[in-house]
Amino acid sequence: MKRTTLAAIALAVTAGLGMTGCAGAAGPAEPQAQEGKTRLTVSVWNYEGTPEFKALFDGYEAANPNVDIEPVDILADDYPQKVTTMLAGGDTTDVLTMKNVIDYSRYASNGQLQEINSVVDTLDKDNLAGLDAFDVDGKYFAAPYRQDFWLLYYNKDLFKAAGVEDPADLTWDEYAALAQKLTTKGADGKTVYGTYHHIWRSVIQAIAAAQNDGDQIGGDYGFFEDQYNTALNLQKSGATLEFGTAKSQKTSYRTMFETGQAAMMPMGTWYIAGILQAKKDGKTNVNWGLAPMPQKKSGGDVTTFGSPTAFAVNKNASHSDEAKKFIEWAAGEEGAKAISKIGVVPALKNDTVTDAYFKLDGLPTDELSKKAFTPDRTALEMPVSDKSAATDKILNQEHDLIMVGERSVADGIAEMGKRVKSEVLGQ
Repeated sequence: MKRTTLAAIALAVTAGLGMTGCAGAAGPAEPQAQEGKTRLTVSVWNYEGTPEFKALFDGYEAANPNVDIEPVDILADDYPQKVTTMLAGGDTTDVLTMKNVIDYSRYASNGQLQEINSVVDTLDKDNLAGLDAFDVDGKYFAAPYRQDFWLLYYNKDLFKAAGVEDPADLTWDEYAALAQKLTTKGADGKTVYGTYHHIWRSVIQAIAAAQNDGDQIGGDYGFFEDQYNTALNLQKSGATLEFGTAKSQKTSYRTMFETGQAAMMPMGTWYIAGILQAKKDGKTNVNWGLAPMPQKKSGGDVTTFGSPTAFAVNKNASHSDEAKKFIEWAAGEEGAKAISKIGVVPALKNDTVTDAYFKLDGLPTDELSKKAFTPDRTALEMPVSDKSAATDKILNQEHDLIMVGERSVADGIAEMGKRVKSEVLGQ
């Protein structure tokens, strides 16, 4: 397996843009096969730090010895912008990893992806979580290979020290009271917070939308109110690190949890692989468990939110047929098993895959952790729409203002609605 860096991509894109409009100009050169193999190129982010890619590529190459996969490696923070630039320049990378549904919606609506209904029809669609997010009027331009969702991580030792039971079936009110009870001063005088809310708007807005059937691109955001009040009250009571501090200091949620600075933390399932690796490397000794996300009321179904990650075929792919074969494998049982082995949650959910996942060394296997892994409903983190990207930008801006106290909850919610209706929906 060879590795292509962004420098090589930038050169190819520049060349492609420079030739635009030149009669007879040749397009970007196709990757050349080595030793009779097909070289399949796949865009990825942070290849060295995202082990799922290597697990998938190694597994596919082992099953298909005639294929050599070449990762096109891009910095994680630059990924959406760089892929957009690549596609605009006529880049011929075969498979494009869809980091989120917002970008997917834009690329699909721009006609930059190939329809892959023939691939999707071969998959176990009933058990492929997140597939509906890629349905565009009955056509699929990507298929998910992983499906992350949010749950509650907790520090078992801190719970035991406080003399409280594990956080099963919490309401948000119970969660807030528990966070305050768990907040203490450590031996070094530093605060051990009852919980930690990271700075992303989804921590508040996406869970509010999921548990209230709210529409994040509709322009009416009253359903955010209770969740904002809960988060701000936790800040005011000192039960979580202040938003402004976390943002200005670029606080790592991993550091907060792995060093025992937070007893609880709502976070996505992608962190499971990270904490397993940290434990394996001896970088943390935290005794951790999983619990379902808190709910509005007790005794009902568990609703959370999440987002799938998918593979798509570039409209200008050099090897379209092989790209489709790879996606079929990655979104199927063999691909699911490959990433399950390293703690990444696959989109495919069946007994075989789940059993393999919970055999991971270091994964909590208590009943509460297993229950957390099977929520009743997982809403999409952000709707698939050509309006999602612009709406997301506004909601992020207003979220920050509310969390640092520059706007009240009521005023911030009103401003979100006003701006989305005016700037995005044209109302």
